[in-house]
Amino acid sequence: MKTIIRNFISVLRRFKMATILNILGLSVAFAAFMVIMMQVDYDKNFDTFHKKADNIYRVELQWDKTSTQAVVSRPIADAFINFSPHIVAGALTYPFYNETFYSVDKGGEKSSYLEPTMTVYPSFTDVFDFEILEGSVEVLNEPGKMLIPESMAQKLFGNEPAVGKQITAKESKGRLAGLFTTPEGNYTIGGIYRDLPLNSIIQNAVFIKMDDKQDLHDWGNSSYNFYIRLDNPESAKDLVSDFLAYYKENDLGKNMSWYSGEPNFRLTRLPDIHYATDVTFDMAPKSSRQTVLVLFAIALVILIIAGINFTNFSTALTPMRVKSINTQKVLGSSDGVLRFSLLMEAICVSVVAYLLALWMVYIAGSGPIAKLVDADMSLAAHPLLLSVTALIALLTGLLAGLYPSYYMTSFSPALVLKGSFGLSPKGRRLRNVLISVQFIASFALIIGSMFMYLQNHFMQSSPLGYDKDEVIVTNLTAPVLKSSDAFSSRLKSFSGIEDVTYGEFMLSSQDQYMEWGRELNGEIIQFQCMPVDPSFLKVMNIFVIEGRGFREEDALTTDGVYIFNERAKKLYDMTLGDKIYGAEIAGFIPDIKFASFRTEVTPMAFYVRGKGYSGGAAYAYIKVKAGSDLP
Repeated sequence: MKTIIRNFISVLRRFKMATILNILGLSVAFAAFMVIMMQVDYDKNFDTFHKKADNIYRVELQWDKTSTQAVVSRPIADAFINFSPHIVAGALTYPFYNETFYSVDKGGEKSSYLEPTMTVYPSFTDVFDFEILEGSVEVLNEPGKMLIPESMAQKLFGNEPAVGKQITAKESKGRLAGLFTTPEGNYTIGGIYRDLPLNSIIQNAVFIKMDDKQDLHDWGNSSYNFYIRLDNPESAKDLVSDFLAYYKENDLGKNMSWYSGEPNFRLTRLPDIHYATDVTFDMAPKSSRQTVLVLFAIALVILIIAGINFTNFSTALTPMRVKSINTQKVLGSSDGVLRFSLLMEAICVSVVAYLLALWMVYIAGSGPIAKLVDADMSLAAHPLLLSVTALIALLTGLLAGLYPSYYMTSFSPALVLKGSFGLSPKGRRLRNVLISVQFIASFALIIGSMFMYLQNHFMQSSPLGYDKDEVIVTNLTAPVLKSSDAFSSRLKSFSGIEDVTYGEFMLSSQDQYMEWGRELNGEIIQFQCMPVDPSFLKVMNIFVIEGRGFREEDALTTDGVYIFNERAKKLYDMTLGDKIYGAEIAGFIPDIKFASFRTEVTPMAFYVRGKGYSGGAAYAYIKVKAGSDLP
């Protein structure tokens, strides 16, 4: 042991730069490996924490067996739930979580909190697993009661019991304000559940019972995600065909008089929803199995490069260390002791690098890097990964030090002491091979990162067809929307603000938006609709290439006014003046990039709602004057 400590201290003194580079290289590699594997684990185990995840499916609707959508109507879901004994439970949810303000009375003072909220079927807790810490899992069967996560209970009431406490729901904000608004009023907390993992389509949110009559008989309103839990995965094989037979036998199609075709259904396992990219109106977080494999490969390549670099450093020191080592041989040290000492040096360097990597990951978890990773980057959340990385660190030190330890002790002391030492042809060949592998792997990573940079640059710099650089977008609460004129006037009073307009959705923030099916000239057309304020096109600098733009008086019409993109015009042979259920087509615009870059341009329309249609804006688009100081 004395020999080991003496040699290690001697190495630190004599080869400070080499040791520092070794430790830094390994620590960065270990830190990168852990961060990448956190993301890989996040994606690979998405929604697998449910005890019976393989029995849970999302039911998706297909029209004419072509496009698949993640939303269905409530009557179809109810019919599906009740037709088969193999369905243990079924539940409906909205595709979005609604941001709702809640107020709590604390010692006579009201405190307000903004929390994600969703109204669901009472059987929601029968489909998905909730670990109830306080209260009852059956709370959603009772109107006026809610189920909240442990983190929210602690935020609101600290360590006091939360069940039975009153909480008041006030106005909602965001894109669903006015569409799927949380019912306002007083609620009683009926249950507390343990916070769910981040890698789940179910957020830690407030869950409230869905209104018993809401859209109960509206077969045409496909606005809900529909999940079922089966008695076993084998039951899924014939479930769809059995339901289609049930659908025809009971003539359920008569309830959809607006649709002449035959619908089809698809079941997607809960763990597979995260990877499904061929589904419209799917708001679940997405990844791809290919991306997971690529990330895993990158993590391994980084470790291999670091290990090779470590071995090369150790081998490069051979000419400078071999005389000292063989002097120890002459003085009586055995090959075994010397080799063990050299091995322990390498392992100690690797362990120190691992400890430094833990500190790096800890710092990264609270910095900008955390925004690039979906997973929880706290060390406490990944005990298995930390243990595996520690084992890899030990193995890296062992493997990287194994060859140099045997190589440095393999020379005759007499030969070395005469000064006739140099790297053997085999030693030089090994170093050249290792360096070649290291360079090839490094260049591959660099080239791959450059392609990623080019892809990001393309998305950031491609023209979208509207102004984006000098526009601030903010979501709004219901009270602000009720006083939108006063809000606009107040904003325009600032010298740096040029104009304000409103829209129901945020441009380019989603893959799909609200899709409408309407009749035009005897043909059913499908298009994505974005209701906006009459000033929207002018503020966003979207040019009308045919016809006219919106006018303020369009909002005073009964049925509203459309302006379509070129894609819709060509696909459906539209002309100016055509009417869709009374709403006039007033103009056409170029094919702007209104959705994300993951999708191609599809038929879409901006729509100014008439007096006969309900609904309201959720976002304000604030145009800033050029040259203004944005901060």
